[in-house]
Amino acid sequence: MTRNQLAASSLALGALAAFLCFTTFSPSSHVKAQDNPESRIERGFEIAPVPLNMEGKDRGLVGLGSYLVNASGGCNDCHSAGPQAEYLPGGNPYFGQPTKINPATYLGGGRDFGPLLPTPDSPHIVSRNLTPDKTGLPEGGHTFDQFREILRTGVDFDHLHPPCSAGQTTNCLPPPFDGNKLQIMPWPEYQSLTEHDIRAIYEYLSAVPCIEGPPAPSVLHNDCQ
Repeated sequence: MTRNQLAASSLALGALAAFLCFTTFSPSSHVKAQDNPESRIERGFEIAPVPLNMEGKDRGLVGLGSYLVNASGGCNDCHSAGPQAEYLPGGNPYFGQPTKINPATYLGGGRDFGPLLPTPDSPHIVSRNLTPDKTGLPEGGHTFDQFREILRTGVDFDHLHPPCSAGQTTNCLPPPFDGNKLQIMPWPEYQSLTEHDIRAIYEYLSAVPCIEGPPAPSVLHNDCQ
């Protein structure tokens, strides 16, 4: 692949991510909501599309996290199984219907963004499962420190698409891509979140229902019990 092809591919995918997540934690909505922090917490509970497990959780953090995930971030847009399964029948707002999120796919990942590069052997980028596993930790058992590092640096702890090398020639990413980092996910924007906001998002993700996803050994699989 030529350098121009790589640049064009990277630019196209970057534009796609920006288009899908252009409202992600937008400064304007964030600043306005900060005028009354308690209203963000209450609004977060109002818009949570699934029952929440509040046992042992900080109510303020869960409510704020819901606001950030569902109102500011639109995380489910990318972390559901895709547009066909994101909404319940009769609940697709893009069809002029009242919004009804599909709880069976909510934040369970699985959206295939297609090949990263215009080559036959290019890996596909698929969104990850953000729901908690049986340990109660979100994103398949990641600790808060790991979750914070993901948002701050984009590190891919699953190593799904490592850098290409002499020993790794398939399902890998060639330069200038860094296979140690998540692609598509807009972590360069998320890294500007405050520590408190990251903690709130993590707390909320700990409270949503577990989505089992595809069978193991898929990285999208969650052991819910």
